[in-house]
Amino acid sequence: MSEHSTYTCQDFRLEMIILGLHRRLQDASLSQEERENILARIQELEEEAGMD
Repeated sequence: MSEHSTYTCQDFRLEMIILGLHRRLQDASLSQEERENILARIQELEEEAGMD
């Protein structure tokens, strides 16, 4: 990443989606399958955003 990299609306959007998914994980009523799906989606988005 360069010293003066640009932070775009898409970057912000991805971060907010990831944050929302992390918050959903706090829901005690989630089934194991839902929890696994959310974790998989978080991993996909973090890789897309270069956060892995």
